[in-house]
Amino acid sequence: VRALHAAGIEVILDVVYNHTAEGDERGPTLSWRGIDNAGAYRLPSHDRAHYENITGCGNALDIRQPRILQLVMDSLRYWVQQMHVDGFRFDLASVLGRGSDRFDRQSAFFQTLAQDPVLAGVRMIAEPWDIGIGGYQMGQFPRGWSEWNDKFRDTTRAFWLGSDCTRGEFAQRLCGSSDLFQAHNRPPSESINYVISHDGFTLRDLVSYDMRHNLANGEDNRDGHGHNLSWNCGYEGATSDPDVIALRQRLERALLATNVLAQGTPMLAAGSEMGHTQQGNNNAYCQDNAISWLDWASADTDLQAFTTHLLKLRRALLPLADRWYTGVADARGVYDLAWLRRSGQSLEARHWNSPSRRLLGALVGAPGNSATPLFIIFNGEAEEASFSLPPGHWAALLDTAEPTGVSSWQGEQWFASRPRTVALLQRVGDAPSRVSTSAAQRAAATTLRTDVPPAAAPASGRIA
Repeated sequence: VRALHAAGIEVILDVVYNHTAEGDERGPTLSWRGIDNAGAYRLPSHDRAHYENITGCGNALDIRQPRILQLVMDSLRYWVQQMHVDGFRFDLASVLGRGSDRFDRQSAFFQTLAQDPVLAGVRMIAEPWDIGIGGYQMGQFPRGWSEWNDKFRDTTRAFWLGSDCTRGEFAQRLCGSSDLFQAHNRPPSESINYVISHDGFTLRDLVSYDMRHNLANGEDNRDGHGHNLSWNCGYEGATSDPDVIALRQRLERALLATNVLAQGTPMLAAGSEMGHTQQGNNNAYCQDNAISWLDWASADTDLQAFTTHLLKLRRALLPLADRWYTGVADARGVYDLAWLRRSGQSLEARHWNSPSRRLLGALVGAPGNSATPLFIIFNGEAEEASFSLPPGHWAALLDTAEPTGVSSWQGEQWFASRPRTVALLQRVGDAPSRVSTSAAQRAAATTLRTDVPPAAAPASGRIA
């Protein structure tokens, strides 16, 4: 932890306080079952010989019990005070917020954390679900908590890899999932946006396999998630076909760019930046061997350079600020965000809801850090598209059609968006001028708005 802090890197500890290794009533007696079974575990009121298996692991710790709550708090304080970690990611965190039955964002667990002088200021990240009734609680945690956003994951995968997705849904996830967070007066940064995590396919495997290949796990390929929204690009697994390889690499870059440029806090799984593969195994937790190890000798150096360039742009520009966009013009007549078609006209209802088109542009008149407007073009289609540019002279800071993302393009009026790519353009050359947005464009910009006031929060470019 000391070494990581010296390098400017915070440490977030993944903690599991929702279940133990004792399993269900058939499992071994290792600790709490032999000490105070009813005081440690959630037991059904109608059958105290069994367990409430809302974790999928056989049992669930009962955080409602004072001594179990104390145990968790003592553990958390130890990691902060003695080991100096900066925060925690809570596995199946909905379990910890359950009252007698349902999830309660005012539960004793959350209230005890909030008033604890040691823990009140550290980072709290929830995996916001469990497998019990009402267990999916995305967006429902208290303000100050961040949450893993699986809706961002699934929508981003669907948009780029061909599953059902509308442009409206894609734009909603790009803009911090306001439908989930803004209603509770929470800032966009509390959405942890990811495409890949420790569970499931790696980024390279996501674009290389249609099916899981988990035979090495010894469970007849029945384990691991079957719904991956992946695409093998025409060939299952490793191939020497240059066209397939080029397509996969382009999709990897587009997925990374979407993840990093979106509003919220991006999370990248280790290995995503270097082309790590598990040979199609999407449940490799039990493989302590070459399947799960990171092979630095075989790293994709172009992809590493691309990721470095992408993260530098995020830190420098914060293209979408940590505040809710409104689509309302400021005193200069500049709209903070507008969504455009390739013609330069606004996206209207019929365009938002069509599942067949994967092309749109985000004109950001009020970026987080850039002094001039930014224009982000997403082309998820198989064909090149000429995109009409807003007035001004523009320079491409990022074009994912290029292996390292670096582009020297500059111009006006039109940008050739190549298939399955993301481009980030910045207006250059003159002082900021008015971003012209028609009434229809304004209406399109406010499609994602809710009727609550935007949360006040400082801009942050932090990478989780």
